[in-house]
Amino acid sequence: MPKLIPKRLSSREENTRQVAKPELLSPAGNWDCARAAVENGADAIFFGLERFNARMRGKNFTVADLPELMAYLHSRGVKGYVTFNILVFSDEMADAEDFLRSIIAAGVDAAIVQDVGICRLIRRISPDFPIHASTQMSVTSEAGIEFARELGSSVVVLARETSLKEVGAIREKTIAAGTEVPIELFVHGALCVAYSGQCLTSESLGGRSANRGECAQACRLPYELYADGQQVELGNRRYLLSPQDLSGLDAMPEIIENGVATLKIEGRLKAPEYVAAVTQVYRKALDDAWNNYIGETEKNLAPFDPEEGRYALEMTFSRGLSDGWLRGIDNQSLVHARFGKKRGLRLGTIKTVEKDGVTLQLEAPLKAGDGVVFDRGRPDEREEGGRIISVDTKGPDTFVRFLNDSINWKRVSPGDTLFKTSDPALDKALRQSYEVEQPNYTRPIAATVYGEPGKLLTLELRDEDGRVARSESTEPLQEAAKRPLDEETLHKQLSRLGNTPFHLAALDNQLVGSCHFPVSQLNQLRRDAVDTLLALRREPLRWQLNEVGLDRRASRAASSLNSPATASAPTIIPYLRSFEQLETALALPYGELYLELEDPKQYKRAVELVHAAPGDKKIWVAPPRMFKTGEDWVVKQLTQCGADGFLARNHEHLKSLSKFPLRGDFSLNVANHLTAEYLIERYQLQRLTASYDLNATQLAALLENAPAHWFEITLHQHMPMFHMEHCVFCAFLSKGKDFRDCGRPCDKHAVSIKDRTGMLHPLKADAGCRNTVFNAKAQTGAEFAQDLLALGVRAFRVEFLNESPQEVRDTLDRYERLLAGKLSGQSLWRELKLINQLGVTRGTLRET
Repeated sequence: MPKLIPKRLSSREENTRQVAKPELLSPAGNWDCARAAVENGADAIFFGLERFNARMRGKNFTVADLPELMAYLHSRGVKGYVTFNILVFSDEMADAEDFLRSIIAAGVDAAIVQDVGICRLIRRISPDFPIHASTQMSVTSEAGIEFARELGSSVVVLARETSLKEVGAIREKTIAAGTEVPIELFVHGALCVAYSGQCLTSESLGGRSANRGECAQACRLPYELYADGQQVELGNRRYLLSPQDLSGLDAMPEIIENGVATLKIEGRLKAPEYVAAVTQVYRKALDDAWNNYIGETEKNLAPFDPEEGRYALEMTFSRGLSDGWLRGIDNQSLVHARFGKKRGLRLGTIKTVEKDGVTLQLEAPLKAGDGVVFDRGRPDEREEGGRIISVDTKGPDTFVRFLNDSINWKRVSPGDTLFKTSDPALDKALRQSYEVEQPNYTRPIAATVYGEPGKLLTLELRDEDGRVARSESTEPLQEAAKRPLDEETLHKQLSRLGNTPFHLAALDNQLVGSCHFPVSQLNQLRRDAVDTLLALRREPLRWQLNEVGLDRRASRAASSLNSPATASAPTIIPYLRSFEQLETALALPYGELYLELEDPKQYKRAVELVHAAPGDKKIWVAPPRMFKTGEDWVVKQLTQCGADGFLARNHEHLKSLSKFPLRGDFSLNVANHLTAEYLIERYQLQRLTASYDLNATQLAALLENAPAHWFEITLHQHMPMFHMEHCVFCAFLSKGKDFRDCGRPCDKHAVSIKDRTGMLHPLKADAGCRNTVFNAKAQTGAEFAQDLLALGVRAFRVEFLNESPQEVRDTLDRYERLLAGKLSGQSLWRELKLINQLGVTRGTLRET
């Protein structure tokens, strides 16, 4: 199967040039982290509250903290964005509305949102409160930008998998179409191996939803690789799905050139020292790159040393650093696979082991007091490490000594790698950057002085956002007899901003004539103006709030539409993934079939096969789950294949396939009735597949609040766990970087990854070389089938992966008997030996 080759990305036009300096956005999991971000130069922070955020393991802030937090941030010229970046269920909508009203009333600058229904709810509550589309919306193209823009988003956080060339192309296309929205992009921190918002691994394996802030980080665990049933020997490379951490430091000029409006740093679960270090480094790097971009030099900027900055990034938290997908796909560098946890700075390879230390050739600085760890290639086992007491260098070799009995030398060998994990001096300096009595990082203000002899002296201070504070003297200016009030004196006195969060960036002297004014009174005017300016900055933002919000009568209205008495007979739609399965299903009495193939060029042949079969059967094609700008080749194959309809799986499908019959797939993340209503009405979808994040109880809540005929429910499937830009085939079965030089091992081998429990999870590649890891075991919602029928559901999907023709026939037969009431759900799942769960966890449907 040929890999799609993106069409040439457009060259940048002059009208796409950056006109405003990008914003630096830092994470904050608590007050110390917020201070660390502010004191080291963040323009904005993002933080979670006690509910509805994607980092529920973190300490987080509370709604009660918001007035004080926002006043502090705004007084320092920093914005605060609340993360509301999870899927929200129908039975939580009333609580979500109350929570949002508190957030908006507190004067927060924006909410970062994943859920379409929450975007709709915010707009019902407030017509002007800013919405930022979360990276978990999986926006990768101009169609995604347009989708988010229509929902009211004023900023869009692109998927981490988007390269800078793609960012530039998206921006250019949206500018040309008049749909431009400022783009936010992650530039540093942990990388999820799967597309954010599309990872179902935690749910499938542990009943913890990443889309609900409970990611179990299964990507950081060791796996074994199997090809054609045999284990692939990879040495100490076992962390096949654990990317190195992202660092965009070297790509800063390209980040600016391609029009990124906000540079986002990941890490709401990290320590304040991490926040301080990363913010400080990227502040300096951004300032330096911006000055080069505009050809000017800003005053009061600290010099930027890239090596010093990279050292701080490595030491505060690092699984190894790479530029991720910023410069495109390189499957050899993204995942080194040797470990999945913090390592720090590599110091070198051990040459000899003595009774109290080791000898090596140092590759990086090391001093007494630093902490180190010995890497034996088994990071899942207990590792030796400790503090250094002395470092002695003679020639090329260095002897590193430890305290007696602090290391078990039987577990250290020549050839092990030594990593520096702690630098107490750096940590102390970082803490001192934010544990301060007066501001460490200040914002520019401009001063203007007016007056002439016989009139009052007026001082105006203007901040970056255009706020103006004015103070006037109580006594008029006098004619100067000897030393008039000159610009040097004005600048000296007005620059004395000491413990304020400001520095004087500009002075406009509008004094007329030779004026005399006491310095002590000028200082008082400065203090008064500063106090007024700070008070203006602390005032909470006032967003509009409507009294009318959520229609809480929707539940009763939907229930009346879902009466089983008026419903049709239930139907099953087989979901197939091979021609063998398709030919098997064609011999069975199903009027509709879903088909997903790895090669979109094969859809035309499949459609002809179905249409030639007796019984007027219809075929619905499932296109690749993700679409990135420039991948129009796939869309062209789809529109020319003759299918009776398509499963819309991303924003591009909703747009480019809108002239065809469409049904929304699970990847659209429909978790509540507001999302369902919007997608059905806006895109004229025939039906929707409910999100796989819903358990039985949450699914019941959805069906109680929306017409059941809007939905089809997947009763049987191998859960698609990881969906990744990372190609395991290319990374570990070739030496290539991407499809151009990998030799296409995905066409030659059946591959699985084996987890710690011994389960072999199948791996599949699609047309974009994106990989999906499927759960080894199928799961079923058979126990809830009768309850779903009672709720009005009539369309059910049964999905297959690698099943044989006989397994396809047997499985479909059992589900037919299940829906006809001839086989119990318990008997079905026991017979098929399936995981007994609907979506992600077992739930009990409420009485209806």
